[in-house]
Amino acid sequence: MSSSTPPESSLQAIAAGIRQTGFASVGAEQMRALLPQAVDAWNGFAATWNDLGIDTYMADGGRYRRRRFSAFKVSAEGIVRKPHQPHYQSRDYNELNGGIERWFQPITDDVAGGECLRGILRLCFQLFDGLTPAASRPDSWHAECHQFRIEARAGEHGQPTPEGLHRDGVDWVLVMLVRRENIAEGVTSIHDSERRLIGRFTLTHPLDSAFVDDSRVYHGVTAVTPMVPHDPAYRDVLVVTLRRE
Repeated sequence: MSSSTPPESSLQAIAAGIRQTGFASVGAEQMRALLPQAVDAWNGFAATWNDLGIDTYMADGGRYRRRRFSAFKVSAEGIVRKPHQPHYQSRDYNELNGGIERWFQPITDDVAGGECLRGILRLCFQLFDGLTPAASRPDSWHAECHQFRIEARAGEHGQPTPEGLHRDGVDWVLVMLVRRENIAEGVTSIHDSERRLIGRFTLTHPLDSAFVDDSRVYHGVTAVTPMVPHDPAYRDVLVVTLRRE
């Protein structure tokens, strides 16, 4: 990995929270300290959310979600983009849209090779690899990156998690807010293995993030609604998942 490593004390504090509860909510200020190179290129990175394709696989018939998707191999040796491939979840984890291969537009080369995404992937590797017991730690991780825009309109709420409270069927998850424009709600809730509520927060500022141990907890996000009914309203997030190769 790069010689640019996050502050050890911050990583240790986040890791401790995940070990204790299965998740950690981390504010923008702390994330900026963890991702200094990414912050320098943030505006250009965030602007790429204006170029996402409509998700046509929504079984609920909705056209409120835009996205791009790409997969990477992440290890101590570095980050390698994988050939473009479909996103797949079994219906055990996604009853609404699972059970089929979903082909989305790939993340653009500029984003995939840029310092923002690369820095975020390095951070995920350093945190999540360290949290994984040595006996089950893989030589490399399969990382999937999703650029999501959830749009809300008058009379049509946007659903960040249309499948409801769920797990993703991976090992680790990062959800990072990129932008909120003219929306209310979008409250994240975290639930234990018995689906009891253990955490509730709203990603409000760019870089606000949630780190999740997908094997231990469920997560969901409430629908977003426009505050000014006829103005553009959307919630942009980056989701990164890691699972064993």
